[in-house]
Amino acid sequence: MSFGSFDRGSSNNATNAEINMVPLIDVMLVLLVIFLITAPLLTHSISVQLPQASAQAVENEKKYLDLAITIEGELYLDNEKVELEDLTATLQPYSLETPQPEIRLRADQETRYELLAQVMSRAKASGLARLGFVTRPDSTTNTTEAP
Repeated sequence: MSFGSFDRGSSNNATNAEINMVPLIDVMLVLLVIFLITAPLLTHSISVQLPQASAQAVENEKKYLDLAITIEGELYLDNEKVELEDLTATLQPYSLETPQPEIRLRADQETRYELLAQVMSRAKASGLARLGFVTRPDSTTNTTEAP
């Protein structure tokens, strides 16, 4: 590889059009060394032989309550009819459980908003904080197409 000189008397005044590869090779070697040092740290794992034990599976407790509201305004808590006036007292023992169950509210689409508001306020008054609405998916929308 030849380099130009500052000597004016030189007969070779052509510009050097070659790319100097030495700095690029130095950078690549530094990156390679860094990669070689850090790669084993990323894949390091400890092999452990776990003991075997015979135990029964833990049964998950029910963590939700189904509260259904019919079009006539009747309330059903886990398929048992409940009066609106008794709803706070009926839900209060569930608020003492740990973790608190979630109320799954399944209301008819024609249910009055006033009744829904009363049910939600009585659920909050009983001490339950988690409430969710159960709906069915819209059959007119196609999930495979982009909007």
